[in-house]
Amino acid sequence: MVDQASSQAPSDVATLLRFIEVATGALAAAREEIDALNVYPVPDGDTGTNMFLTLSAARDALHQAVDQSVEETAENRASAFAAFARGALLGARGNSGVILSQMLGAMTKHIAGRLPGERSVDRWADAMVQATAASYEAVGTPVEGTILSVARAGSEAARAAADALPPEQDDVAVVVAAAAGAAHEALLRTPSQLQVLADAGVVDAGGRGLCVLLDALETALTGRRAIHDPGGPVRRHIPVPLPTHDLTAEGPAYEVMYLLDAEDAVIPELRRRLAALGDSLVVVGGEGLWNVHVHVDDVGAAIEVGIESGRPHRVRVTHFAEQVSGRSSASTPSARRGRVVVAVSAGDGLSAIFGEAGAVVVSGGPGRRPSAGMLLEAIRESGAAEAIVLPNDPDTVRSAEIAVRSAEVELGVRAAVIPSLAQVQGLAALAVHEPGRSFDQDVLHMTATASHARHGAVTVAAKQAITMAGPCEPGDVLGVIAGDFAIVGTELADVATRIIDRLLGGGGELVTLVAGVGGEELSAHCAGWVESQHATVDVVVYDGGQERYPLLIAVE
Repeated sequence: MVDQASSQAPSDVATLLRFIEVATGALAAAREEIDALNVYPVPDGDTGTNMFLTLSAARDALHQAVDQSVEETAENRASAFAAFARGALLGARGNSGVILSQMLGAMTKHIAGRLPGERSVDRWADAMVQATAASYEAVGTPVEGTILSVARAGSEAARAAADALPPEQDDVAVVVAAAAGAAHEALLRTPSQLQVLADAGVVDAGGRGLCVLLDALETALTGRRAIHDPGGPVRRHIPVPLPTHDLTAEGPAYEVMYLLDAEDAVIPELRRRLAALGDSLVVVGGEGLWNVHVHVDDVGAAIEVGIESGRPHRVRVTHFAEQVSGRSSASTPSARRGRVVVAVSAGDGLSAIFGEAGAVVVSGGPGRRPSAGMLLEAIRESGAAEAIVLPNDPDTVRSAEIAVRSAEVELGVRAAVIPSLAQVQGLAALAVHEPGRSFDQDVLHMTATASHARHGAVTVAAKQAITMAGPCEPGDVLGVIAGDFAIVGTELADVATRIIDRLLGGGGELVTLVAGVGGEELSAHCAGWVESQHATVDVVVYDGGQERYPLLIAVE
C-alpha cells in the first residue's frame, strides 16, 4: 500500500533509491551462491545472507527517511543519506555485513557532502577511496584476499578513471564501471592471496558480494545490465555440502556481536582488548554508536569489555559448531514441531486481532517496517517446523521472502510467504488458516483468499504532490484502492464511502472496516452507510489502531 503522496526525490537520493532496489534484488538472487563460497574466516555459509540483511536494513531506513521528508532540500538529502548509513550500521549482520556497513556509511557520507560546482566523478571516486580506507581501519587485522582487497582494487580504478576524464566530462557511470571491472579482476586473484580459498577452489565470498553491489550501482546509473565477470575458479554448486569438522579446532568457537553506545575516545582501547581475546575483529560506527563484531572463546570477557567501555545492547552470540550442525541437518527431522503463522501488524488493535487468531505478531507499518532478520527471529523463536509469513505490506514482501529462505537454510523449517499487500488481506488469509490441512493446501487456501480480498484505505496527504487521481495539497483526503491513489477529496466520510462503493462494484458479500487512530467515528459512519446502501452485504468493524490510515477497507 502506498504510504503517502510523494513527489520526486532529489537527484542524489533518487540515484541511491534506484541503487538500493537493484542491489537488494541482485543480492537476493546471488545470496545462495555467495553463501556457498563462504569458507573464510569461518565456513558457516552465511556471507550472502548477512550482506543481504545488512543492505535490507539500510533500504528500509532510507525509505522511511524519504517518506518523512516534506521538501527537497540539501538538509533533507543529507538526512536521507545519514539514515541509510545508520540503517546499515544498526542492521549489520556477521563479519561481512559489518564491513559492508562501514563502506556504505563512509561512501554515502562523502557523496552527501558534494559541493556546488564540484565534478560528481571526483566526489564519487573519492567516496570509494574513503570507503576502502574506512573498511581497512575498521578491521582489527586486515587480511588480503578478502573483500578488502576487492574494494581497494575497485576504488583505485575509480580514482584513475576520474583522473583520466577531461575536465568537462562528468559521467559517474564511467567511474563506477571502471571500479566494477577492476573489482571482478581482483576477485579472481583472491585464491592466490588466501590459501584457504585456493584449497576450497573458490573466490572470496565477501568480495563476490561487493562485485554484485558494484554491478548493481552501474545498472542503476546506466539502466543496462553490467557484465564484468570474466569467469574464474570453480564455485561450489548449490545445495552446498557444508563442513562437518569441529570449527573450534582451528579458531574461536563463538561469534559475538553487539551495538555499543560509547564515546569515540574509548574505541582504540576497546579494539586493543578485544583483539587480545580473539580474531575477526571489526568495530565500525562513530558519533557515539558502534557495531562490534569479534570471534572469541570467552563470550563473557568480550561482553565485559563492552560493558566497561559503554552500554552494549542487541547482543548476539553464535556458536559456530551448532550453527553449522543445524544447517547441515536442515533436511532431517528436528525438535521443531507444528506450524506457525507470522503476521506483520501495523497497529496495536491489529496485533491483538492477529494474536487472538493464533499468529505470532511482528510490529510493522509505515515508518517501522520489520527487517528480514526480525521476521527470521520470530520464526526461530516459535519453535515451529513449518512457517507461513503474512507481510501485509508490499514493502515487506521482499524481507519476508529472504526470511523464509533463511529459515529453510538455517533452521530446516518449511516456510512460505503469502503475498498479502495490505493488513486486511492478512486478516482474510488468517481467517481461513487451518493447521489440520497439509502445508501446501493451507498455503494455497490462504493465498487464494488474500488475493481475492479487494482492499482500499483512506489517508490524509502530508504534502503537495501529483497522484494518479490528480494533484493534492496538504490536508486533502486521499482514497486508495489496491495501493494506488484513486480519489482526492476534502471529507473523510465522503471519500471513504466512495472507495467502498467502488470496491463493491465488482460484487461482494462482506465488507471489513479497520479503524485507525482517530477513525472510530468514520468506521461507524461507513458501517451504517453500507447497511443502508447495500442491504445484502455484511459488515464487520475492527479497532486496528494503525497510524496514517484512519480507515482500512476490504471487500470479499
